[in-house]
Parts: sequence; structure tokens; C-alpha cells
Amino acid sequence: MHDLTGFQRDLLYIVHGLAEPHGLAIKDEIDEYYQQDIYHGRLYPNLDTLVEKGLVEKGEKDGRTNVYATTQRGERELTARGEWESQHAPTQLS
Repeated sequence: MHDLTGFQRDLLYIVHGLAEPHGLAIKDEIDEYYQQDIYHGRLYPNLDTLVEKGLVEKGEKDGRTNVYATTQRGERELTARGEWESQHAPTQLS
């Protein structure tokens, strides 16, 4: 995950955390997190990067709707990231 942007990491967390991760649901979550409208021209190329890196799989739901799922590699990367964060995060923030 060291080669991902922060935005791409956030997308990976969102894909992993949603029950039915499709484009619009991911967009809604990332819009809410960033507290601004994220344009399709930013969202979908970054999702495609996650697919290209083997962290996310992309499929079709109904011919119009793309669905996404975290791959096993993506899940391993998220687990490793969580362990790294817990080693480096302060135990208590002031």
C-alpha cells in the first residue's frame, strides 16, 4: 500500500467496508468523508488503479452498474496497514 495515494487508500477502505460496493455507493461515502463532491473523473480512474494493482476486483451488476470487491491481496494489504498503524500511532492523543 506504500505506493497508493491517500485517496486510493481511502477508496480501498471504503470498498472493503461497504456491503454492496458499487460506484454510486462508493462515491457517496467518499463525498461524505471528504465533505465535498468528488467528481467521476477523479473517482473512477483511482478505482481502476486499485483494480490494476490487484487490490480490488471490478464486475458488472446489470450492464450499467459497476460493482467492486476487495481481493485477497487487498485484504492482506489492509490487515498489514492496520498492524503498521497500530505500531506507529500514539496510544493516546492529546
